[in-house]
Amino acid sequence: GGRMSEATREKVRRTIDRLGYRVNVAARNLNRGTTGFITLAVPSLTAPYLAELANHVIDAARGHGYSVYVTTYAEGSAQGARSLLRNFNTTVSDGMILSISEVEDLDPEDLAVDYPLVCVGARSTNGKADHVTPDDIQAARSASEYLLAHGATRLAVVGSRTDPRDIGQVASAVDGNAQLRLRGVLEACAEYGIEFDSRLAPNSGQDWTIGSGARIMQRIIDSAVPFDGVVAFNDQLALGSLFTLASNGIAVPGQVQVIGFDNIEEAAYFQPPLTTMDSCLDWVAPTVVDRLLARIDGGDMKPSLITTESRVIARATTRM
Repeated sequence: GGRMSEATREKVRRTIDRLGYRVNVAARNLNRGTTGFITLAVPSLTAPYLAELANHVIDAARGHGYSVYVTTYAEGSAQGARSLLRNFNTTVSDGMILSISEVEDLDPEDLAVDYPLVCVGARSTNGKADHVTPDDIQAARSASEYLLAHGATRLAVVGSRTDPRDIGQVASAVDGNAQLRLRGVLEACAEYGIEFDSRLAPNSGQDWTIGSGARIMQRIIDSAVPFDGVVAFNDQLALGSLFTLASNGIAVPGQVQVIGFDNIEEAAYFQPPLTTMDSCLDWVAPTVVDRLLARIDGGDMKPSLITTESRVIARATTRM
């Protein structure tokens, strides 16, 4: 039974008053028949950006009395995000924050789930789930405009996932970090009346690591096509690029200016310290947690796209 003597009820009330909020969090969770846990699913924790995302989400959730299960899924495999979405267990977790990988083979219908779900990352959710992300086109446009405004005249791109022959099609891209960022670069060049040479944007494949950045920069240098600005699509690619530029005796920022993306913690300590685009994680994490908790609390909002603008964090790989 649900019966409780008046004396017991009074004792419970006094205990709650004495213990304050902590009991209320537990009570709130019991009332809702929920767990007090949310799940964050990411493709990997190796990428510094995703590790920092996890830390920010854990902090934001803690502020609401929630704990976070962090799980990774195998990118692009049958056991990937699709099986994770299908097999989500609502008896152990109240809802999911999903960072969708670039390579994930997902249909819009996979996101039409009957539990609270909010997505992060640059993959479109096609209106099936909430999507919280910085505006990648705007960010890349700003990064490129920053280089052009500081004297760069020919931009190279490290991190394109598009065949150079197909770069014209990127103008209509609506999905994926690499495609959206490349679109932003092209828009900035058009704005400045500068022709973009697709030979300066080799296809990096999926690999956005320091080693990949070093190799791609060598390919760009070996092409002998002149360039004096580099937009690297994450800070690891930028670090690899800086390594190769230095190995080839090319001065940064004197001869070539470089800008990265994500402002990972290490970026300020690169040599020279890296100019980069703010990751907006201190906006993304609280926004995504608030949105998920609103859904857990029964909010029945239409799925929406929630975005913000990134800003340049100016350091020493660009000119003053």
